[in-house]
Amino acid sequence: MMVTTQPPPTSTPTTPWLRRFGYLLVRRRRLVLIAALLGTIGLAGIAAGTVGSLSLARFEAPGSESDRAATELADRFDTGSVDLILLVTAKTGTVDDPAVVAAGRTLTDELAGSDGVAEAASYWSRGNPVTLRSADGRHALVVARIPGDADTVRGRILPALVPELTRGNEVIDVRSGGGEEVFRQTVPQARQDFLRAEMIIFPLVFVLLWLYSRRVLGALLPIVVGVFAMIVSLALLRGALLFADISTFALNLTLAMGLGLGIDYALFVIARFREEVRRGRNQHDAVAYAVEKAGRTVIFSGLTVAASLVVLFALPFDFLRSFAYAGIGVVIGGILGAVVVLPAILATVGTRVLRTTDRGESTTGFWHTFATRVMRRPLVYGGAATLVLLLLGAPFLGLRFGVADDRILPESAPARQTQEIIRAQFPAEETDALQVVSTGEATNVREYALALSQLPGVAQIDSSAGVFIRGERAGAGDPARFLRHDADGTWLSVVPTAEQMAGDPVELVDRVRATPAPFDVLVGGYPAELADYRSSVVDRLPLLLGLMLVVTFVILFLMTGSVVIPLKATVLNMLSLAVMFGALVWVYQEGNLSGLLGFTATGTLDPSIPILMFCIAYGLSMDYEVFLLSRIKEEYDRTGDTTTAVATGLQRSAPLITAAGAILALSFAVYATAGVLFVQMLGVGMAVAILVDATIIRAILVPAFMRLAGPANWWAPQPLRRLHARIGLSD
Repeated sequence: MMVTTQPPPTSTPTTPWLRRFGYLLVRRRRLVLIAALLGTIGLAGIAAGTVGSLSLARFEAPGSESDRAATELADRFDTGSVDLILLVTAKTGTVDDPAVVAAGRTLTDELAGSDGVAEAASYWSRGNPVTLRSADGRHALVVARIPGDADTVRGRILPALVPELTRGNEVIDVRSGGGEEVFRQTVPQARQDFLRAEMIIFPLVFVLLWLYSRRVLGALLPIVVGVFAMIVSLALLRGALLFADISTFALNLTLAMGLGLGIDYALFVIARFREEVRRGRNQHDAVAYAVEKAGRTVIFSGLTVAASLVVLFALPFDFLRSFAYAGIGVVIGGILGAVVVLPAILATVGTRVLRTTDRGESTTGFWHTFATRVMRRPLVYGGAATLVLLLLGAPFLGLRFGVADDRILPESAPARQTQEIIRAQFPAEETDALQVVSTGEATNVREYALALSQLPGVAQIDSSAGVFIRGERAGAGDPARFLRHDADGTWLSVVPTAEQMAGDPVELVDRVRATPAPFDVLVGGYPAELADYRSSVVDRLPLLLGLMLVVTFVILFLMTGSVVIPLKATVLNMLSLAVMFGALVWVYQEGNLSGLLGFTATGTLDPSIPILMFCIAYGLSMDYEVFLLSRIKEEYDRTGDTTTAVATGLQRSAPLITAAGAILALSFAVYATAGVLFVQMLGVGMAVAILVDATIIRAILVPAFMRLAGPANWWAPQPLRRLHARIGLSD
C-alpha cells in the first residue's frame, strides 16, 4: 500500500516527550543506524570473550556453619573435603590382586604428586578400608583434596589432571568423579546445549514470524532486535565478570530470554506502527506515535522484568546472581533495540513491513467477540479457568526441596557414570563424609564418636580415638586418613551409607547437628554444604517474594494510577506460577515424562532453579500484563467505559500477545533437548508458564476479573491519586 513520507511536523512543548523522541529518531535516522551498526560491532567484539570467561559457581552459603567448618579444617588441620575421585576397576580379578595393588599404589602416588593436589589417598594406602572397596571387589577408590576456588579447581587443575590420570593400562581402568568433577563437566555440556538450541531456535522463530507478518523484513527485524539484545547482554556480562563470578548457565538464559524479549518488544513496536498507518498517518508520524505509545509500554515492561530479577541480588549466591546480571542486560538491550534502533529502521524502510491488510481500522473481531462473551458471564468463565489452573498446579503441594548431585548430567557423562557405580557397588559414601571439627579443646572424643556411629544413615565414624561402627569400636585411628588430634582439638569423619546419600543427605546433617557434643563443634563436608545452601535459599524466600511484590506493585501503580489492578495482576501471576511449579513437580520431582525428556528423577527439586524460574516467570508474566493493560488503559482513557475498553484492548493486543508468547515459549521449550537437568527444567517450566499466561490468563481471567471489578479497577485512595498525578509515569 502507498504511504506518504512527508517530513514530520515540528514538535511543540506540549507534545509528549516520547513522541518528540520518536520524531528525533526519524530526523536523525541515518546517524542512529550508523551509530547502532558501529556500536553493535564493538559490543560483539567485547561479547566474544564472555563465553570463555563464564564459570560454574559452587553451591555455597557464605558464613554458614559448613563454611566456617571448612575454614577451621583448612587453617588448623590443613585438610578438607574430597574434591576428586578416581574409580579404579580391575580388568581381571579383584582390586586385591598383586598387579592391581601395584597399579593402584602407583596411581595414588602420581595423584599425590600432581600440581595443585594437597592430599591423596586410596584403598591401598589406607590399610584396606572397606568403605573404599566395592562389594564385589572389582572397584576401589583413590581420593584427593584440591584446595582453591571453583575457577582454579575446575578451570585449571582438573582439566589438566583428569585426562592424564584416567588413561588406565592393561591392568586397570580409571574413571573420574566427585563433586568438583561433576560440576566441571556441566560447563561444556551447558555450552553444547546452548549451541544446539541456537541452531534450532533461529530457523523456527523466523518461520513463525513470517507466518505472523507475511513479510520477510517483518520476520527479520524482530530477530535483529533479539540478536541485538543478546549482544548487549553478553557485552554487559563481560563487564560484570570484572567483579563477579558469572555462571555458564547465564549463557542459556541470555539466548532464550534475549531473543524472546527482543522479539516481543519489536513486535509490539511494529504492530503499533502498522496500526498508526491504518489510522491514516504518514510513515514518519506513524513511527513517532509508535515510539510514544508502544515505546512507553516496552519501557514499563522492561522495568517490571528487570525489577523481578534485581531481587536476586538480595541472595548472597553467585549462581543466582548470575541470572540477574544476564536478565538485566537482556532488558537493556531489548529496550534500546526496540525503542531506539528499530524506529530508525522503520523510518527508513517501514513501508516494507506493511501488509496489504494494513488499511482502515477495525475494533471488532474474534478477540473482541470472545472478550465480550466472557464478560457477559464472568463468574462462569473465570471460575472454570481458575479451577483448571488450580488443578494443573495441584502437584505443587507435594514440592520437596532436595540437593543437586551428579544426576543433573546425562547418563552419557563420564562423571555421572562414575557416581552411578559408586552408588550401586559401594556400601558407604566415604568421599561425601561429614566433617565434625571442634572449635576448641576436645574431651570425651570416644563417647561422642560412639554416639554418632549409632545414628541412622551412618556407616562408620573415623576419629583420632578409633574407627566406630554402630556403637562399637572397629579399629584404631589411622594417621594416613588425615585425622589428627592436637592440644587444641580434633575432628571426626562421619561416613554416610550409600542409601542415605541416595535418599536425603540433608536429613543426616540434621541428625549429626542435633546430637549433643561434649565440646563445641562445627559440622561441615559436602552434605552439610548442600544443606546450608538449601536452607539459606529457602530462608530468604519471604524476603525475595516481598521485594518482588512491592517493586512490581509500585511500577504498575505508576503506570495505571490504580491499586486494584496491581493486586489483580499479582493474583493472576501467582496462578500461572502455580501451574509452572505444578509441572516441575509432576515432571522432574515425580519423574513423569523422564523417558521422553531423558533425565533421572531424584524425588526432590534443588531450590535454586525454582527460585530463579519464579523471578523470571513473574517478570515475563508482568510483561504480558503490561502489554494488555496499556491498551485497555488507553481505551478506558478515551471512552471511560471498562467493558468497551477491555474488549477493544484485547482485540488489539491479543493477536500480538499470542504470537509473542508462542515465540518466547518456543525459545525456552527448545531447551527440553538439553543434557544438563537445570537447563532443561528452566526451558520446560518457562514454556509452560508463558503459554498459560498468554492464553488462559490474558484471554479469560483478565476480562472476567476486570468485568467483575468494573469502575473499581481504577480506584486508589485519594492520597495515592494525588501522588500519581505528581509522579505517575504517563504522558
